[in-house]
Amino acid sequence: MARIAQCNIFSWKEIEDLGDLERLQLIIKYFPDEKLMQKLEKERKNRRDDYPIRAIWNSILAGVVYQHESIESLRRELLRNGQLRDLCGFNPLWGVRAVPSKWAYSRFLRSLYRCAKEIENIFHELVQHLQKELPDFGTILVGDGKAISSHRKKDKTADFCVKKYKGINSDGTMWSKTKSWFGFRLHLIADANYELPIAYEVTRASKNEGKVMKGMVDKLAKKHKALMEKCNYALFDRGYDDEKLIKKLWDDYGIKPIIDIRNTWKDKDDTRQFPRTKNILYNYRGDVFCFCGQSGEIRSMAYGGFEKERKTLKYRCPAEHYGINCLNKNCLHRKALRVSIDMQRRLFTPLPRSTYKWKDLYKKRTSIERVNSRLDVSFGFEKHYISGLKKMHLRCGIALSVMLTIALGRIRGKRKDLMRSLISAA
Repeated sequence: MARIAQCNIFSWKEIEDLGDLERLQLIIKYFPDEKLMQKLEKERKNRRDDYPIRAIWNSILAGVVYQHESIESLRRELLRNGQLRDLCGFNPLWGVRAVPSKWAYSRFLRSLYRCAKEIENIFHELVQHLQKELPDFGTILVGDGKAISSHRKKDKTADFCVKKYKGINSDGTMWSKTKSWFGFRLHLIADANYELPIAYEVTRASKNEGKVMKGMVDKLAKKHKALMEKCNYALFDRGYDDEKLIKKLWDDYGIKPIIDIRNTWKDKDDTRQFPRTKNILYNYRGDVFCFCGQSGEIRSMAYGGFEKERKTLKYRCPAEHYGINCLNKNCLHRKALRVSIDMQRRLFTPLPRSTYKWKDLYKKRTSIERVNSRLDVSFGFEKHYISGLKKMHLRCGIALSVMLTIALGRIRGKRKDLMRSLISAA
């Protein structure tokens, strides 16, 4: 945290209760920014120090906490709110003269843009702290990309992206939606249970999500080896349906991919026949069926588990497993069928999509949508004045670090139930 070393004749905290300012106090207390402060103070050494580095930095954090859209909005609040100035560390004897000018903030932000690595280190330090506080933190990961528009229409560091979504309504009719924006994309990996970020990357809007995510997985393994070792599942929507990502997750890190799949079959067949079998079928999702030559019925085969050493999925005859009366007494697969996942890695994953467990886990993917929603609503990304890739990367890093700091402070304050709340001060 950016501690302020100054002696005040009086304190606003002695006059009236902090109230809403308690949230900022929580951030200042637990934000691990000492190395960042030392670097910025070293750069300013022997220069004018009208506005202390630590006080300006704390006011930047206040801008995030209180959802100020711009520096001018933050400055107006500092000019009005003596309590906030005092908590940030500005000299109370100076009154409104203690509030930095617009140009002072501009100079500070230029220095801060050169500290992207330090901000990223703060984020990962907070992830490590949360691993210690929450033993199951990171056991289920979820990843997604978030569209963020650029404030400047002619931003040279941004570009356009168009995404098309298709699906089927409950009544069987097809629907489609097209989304386009000019700006950036925030690539995010979060914990599915606690809805807290674990890794992030900011790129131009058109950057391929799958390629970025593969790099993020490798980077996360280097930064947080223990977390990746205890991770069991990684959840993604069908936009990340990529054989290379599936292989990386399972082959390199032993993480079972829970990824929805696109139908890439060009023919109109609902099923295909397994090689070297007479009556075993599969569909584009990797679901396995048996076909009864006597009755003509197609039945889903019973999943019997994943054999890790063999890298095979085991399926049992539905007649034998469920006690169904099957007319085909000469079926060659009465006992069991083993399917190698290497046959088609996109279709056949260590946890099949036909299982109840896969479906229950995939429902947790909505947790990252709630993380993105908090960024929009509580952290001001829905309406912002940010342009430039470096600025956006820094702003995302600070916002996500504040999110983790709130969780850490709530946990250590014995209020784990409020770890995801930016609004409540209780």
